[in-house]
Amino acid sequence: MIYLDNSATTRPSQAAAEAAERMIRADFGNPSSLYKIGLDAEKEVKAARKAVAGSFGASADEVFFTSGGTESDDTALFGVRESRKKQGNRIISTAVEHPAVLRCLDVLKARGADVVLVPVKKDGNLDMDALSDALNDDTVLVSVMHVNNETGAVFPVAGIAEIIRKRFGSDAASRPLLHSDCVQSLGKIPVDVKAMGVDLASFSAHKIHGIKGSGALFVRGGLHIAPFIYGGGQEKNFRSGTENVPGIAAFGAAAEELKLPDPAPAKRLKELILSEIPDVRINSPEDGCPFILNVSFLGCRAEVLLHMLEQDGIYVSTGSACSSKSKGSHVLSAMGLKPEEIEGALRFSFCRDNTVEEVEYVAERLMKYTGDQRRLRSAFRKR
Repeated sequence: MIYLDNSATTRPSQAAAEAAERMIRADFGNPSSLYKIGLDAEKEVKAARKAVAGSFGASADEVFFTSGGTESDDTALFGVRESRKKQGNRIISTAVEHPAVLRCLDVLKARGADVVLVPVKKDGNLDMDALSDALNDDTVLVSVMHVNNETGAVFPVAGIAEIIRKRFGSDAASRPLLHSDCVQSLGKIPVDVKAMGVDLASFSAHKIHGIKGSGALFVRGGLHIAPFIYGGGQEKNFRSGTENVPGIAAFGAAAEELKLPDPAPAKRLKELILSEIPDVRINSPEDGCPFILNVSFLGCRAEVLLHMLEQDGIYVSTGSACSSKSKGSHVLSAMGLKPEEIEGALRFSFCRDNTVEEVEYVAERLMKYTGDQRRLRSAFRKR
């Protein structure tokens, strides 16, 4: 198997799988319980919180565990809206955010929020002038992803933080708050929430070789927003519900062994596609994250290519796994791609396990299948 869909999910590492199994089989107590196996579980959560926080430059008391990136995004957006609805009504985001953010914004807009979606340029990079122009005195939140999950475009979150502070001052009580969805950046590029200047940031365990069902929300120290889930008061009354201790322990184990992938396989695949396959369009920006490569194979249907490759044990995607069954890509559409370019777009996403030898075989298969599909489509049109 050659797995090149690591933006959808990563294979759990051995350490993460073992940590989860240990918490399921041995230290299975409720971390709120006062007896030994409960206290042992609580210690695991505490250790994992420290490891996860350290992976993106936060302190442990600034990290709250959630069920994943989607809940972290929802908590940030709805929490800020609830806490600051008397201060202002505008929320600024981008047209290419993950559905976890965009669907939240749809709900908030229906509830009366003034939602502004900033466009991207043709290369997928953010239009910073448009973002700056969208800021006004009614703005309470700016939510901008760090790395785009479909194209790998890296948005200048630190630059946005600087714009906000220059215009509104550094007092978080009066300036707009800044949230970043960092689900696709952690483990692919360096992430330091303090250097980025964000107030809130979202993370997901299964994107860094942890297991599904566990995520984290960074909330800058001293900042208080409304909880999204109420109940027994876990996570310092911020996120109630019995903790997913196996998922959290696996998250901690994955964070402890976090390292950036080797860029060579991704670079080699791009070289081979450009040199060996005609009529392609690279949709990922040159200065983007090197581990996400989006390519349009003109004259081909990406879904058909995907299943052809699958027959050879090669796994890629047509875009975001969370919206792959929807019609077209809202990200590529926002970049101004034509329908036929969107129809032929595949995403290759890499992790530390991928090799140059793997991608050379992938390129060989792509050459064959794009040629086969184009000949068939051409013959069909001539009939």
